[in-house]
Amino acid sequence: MDIKETVRALSEAQGASGNETPAAELALSMLRKYCPEAEIVSGNVIGKFGVHSEGKPSLVLDAHIDQVGFIVTYITDEGFVKVGNLGGIDRRLLPAQPVVIHGKHDIKGVICSVPPHLLSGDSEVLSIDEVSVDTGLSAEELRSLVCQGDSITFDVKFRQLAGERVTGGAMDDRCGVAAILRALEMLGNSATKYNVTAIFSTQEELGERGAKIGAFTLDADIALAVDVSFAYAIGEDEQKCGKLGGGPMIGISPSLDRQLSEELIAVSERADIPYQREIMSGLTSTNADQYSVSRGGARACTVSIPLRNMHTPVEVIDLADVENTARLLAQYIKEA
Repeated sequence: MDIKETVRALSEAQGASGNETPAAELALSMLRKYCPEAEIVSGNVIGKFGVHSEGKPSLVLDAHIDQVGFIVTYITDEGFVKVGNLGGIDRRLLPAQPVVIHGKHDIKGVICSVPPHLLSGDSEVLSIDEVSVDTGLSAEELRSLVCQGDSITFDVKFRQLAGERVTGGAMDDRCGVAAILRALEMLGNSATKYNVTAIFSTQEELGERGAKIGAFTLDADIALAVDVSFAYAIGEDEQKCGKLGGGPMIGISPSLDRQLSEELIAVSERADIPYQREIMSGLTSTNADQYSVSRGGARACTVSIPLRNMHTPVEVIDLADVENTARLLAQYIKEA
């Protein structure tokens, strides 16, 4: 498996929260290499890995397939598209961003920006109600191609930076999907102590809705939520961030299973896999929160890939962290 190519393909697939089908279908095609009977159920991509045997504990590997974006709210008579947000968009960077409207066919557009020459004083951050998309089409043309409720995503391409670092959109959490796929490849035909199921869940950015369904349906004993977390950049509090290239960030939180966190740390140290501790004082705001309280509750932990510029079109990751996250997942499933 080519990690870079897998991350590239997944990150460029369209899949805003609530309209994940293109990204989900791509992920499904990739997952079927390791889970031949994988399918899409209630929007979630779910596949059972290997032979599931009676009496073995169940373990779920979860990564969310959706990305932040926008939803079309209406079209003005002047031919501008008004939007609402899907997930936590960083509104500071919106003016002049290129976007794609996913209507009857994809339509290129740009978010309107007032020239600095026409501004007086310090400009304020746009509210979402002030955001307008310009496509160059008239209102009549737009209304024949775009419906209220259609999704919009940033128009961005995957790019290689120095070394193993790459940038693009939807790294949150398509790099987590790639890490799970790589872990399954590493496991191959190895015997495991678990009945392993992979799930690429929907609508995490809207409140972990897909994971809520998946957690109830799968009723796992152990759940590992593979997501992203904050990587240090200039101007941030270094004590609250991980480091790019420093390895997966293993969650430690009162809402997670502390024994599971320690088991993952021990596996990392035995296998000489670089790792970082991620300390959280409450809920994790990841899908782990759903698994830990569903039905009788699963033993849940987060394994996060460090990422800069979260929820922007220029998210940055280090591919070595994706590889080492996969190594940790595979080694834990083999060892534990």
